[in-house]
Amino acid sequence: MFSKKYDKLVASLFAFLTFLFFILALTNRDFLDWAFARHHNQLSWFIRPLFLIPFCYFAYKRSWSGISITIFSLFTSMFWFPEPETVSEQVTLFLEYEVSYLTSELGLSKILLTLLVPISFLLLGLGFWKRNLWIGLSVIVMMALGKMMWSVSSAGESGKSIIIPALVGLLLCVAFIYWGFKILEKKKEKTGK
Repeated sequence: MFSKKYDKLVASLFAFLTFLFFILALTNRDFLDWAFARHHNQLSWFIRPLFLIPFCYFAYKRSWSGISITIFSLFTSMFWFPEPETVSEQVTLFLEYEVSYLTSELGLSKILLTLLVPISFLLLGLGFWKRNLWIGLSVIVMMALGKMMWSVSSAGESGKSIIIPALVGLLLCVAFIYWGFKILEKKKEKTGK
């Protein structure tokens, strides 16, 4: 994305901004409430999984800055859309559960569960960095299934509100990543790059 000279510098900047976003969200309840009010807009639910497409592309291209900017965009996209005028009860209940989970006391089980997010991204990035389509797609499927299972098992009936956005995102990601990977591999065969 950026020249090799600036790649890691830009990546570090966006990693720092992502870290600041998390600190702000977890320490400032007004900001968290503002962000989650906008996250009630389900457009953010549908676009968030699509950020896995550029994430995989930039991992394939071995662009640290592209990966870091994509992660920052993924997490901040929760508040890109305006607060909706009407929201289903299931969505409201599920997001109330998520806020409750995020603001609850940090215990060992919460730490281990939360670590699954960066570990999943690490494995996903590694799969495409090594240019292994099947490992990458397997991780994407496990990420989506894990999110759906956690949502339903933790938040109950309201957790089902995530299933359709997650499945749509999963299907689009798998299709576009598979297609893009094949194009990149053909190009690599022709050019040797």
